[in-house]
Amino acid sequence: MEWTPYIAGIGIGILSWIAFLLSDKPLGCSTAFSNTSGMIERLFRGKKTEDAEYYQKYKLGIDWQWMLVIGIIIGVFITSVLTGGFAIEWVPDTFADKFGYNPVLRWIFAIVGGILMGLGARWAGGCTSGHGISGALQLAISSWIAVMMFFIAGIATAMLIYGVL
Repeated sequence: MEWTPYIAGIGIGILSWIAFLLSDKPLGCSTAFSNTSGMIERLFRGKKTEDAEYYQKYKLGIDWQWMLVIGIIIGVFITSVLTGGFAIEWVPDTFADKFGYNPVLRWIFAIVGGILMGLGARWAGGCTSGHGISGALQLAISSWIAVMMFFIAGIATAMLIYGVL
């Protein structure tokens, strides 16, 4: 079975309806990552972590968004196994063609990129799924603008990294 963008889009749309119906909350997961970093920080600093202004607004703990991220990981794994696409690949071919087959360099790119994406998601008040799926679904102007910026920045970055510009 092949997952086309149409099947995936229909599935995400139905999941959005169910999320609103059952929890009255939009889909999104960037808060789960900042929550996780806060829970790790709390291991070292204790209750002082919860005094931060951010954690006054977003309480630390495992919540529905955190479970959504776990569900995404499990769902991707199951789907990749069922469709025969599962493979452990340290360096994707596209990256290797441009930068070589160095897994350490790939990890550095992934970690730096992940940190920048996380900071951007918190700065924008949500991640690509939060704005692109839930915000756009609710016709929020700010989300439509954010999605346009995500695409512009993503295309420009890819063109810079892969030498198209």
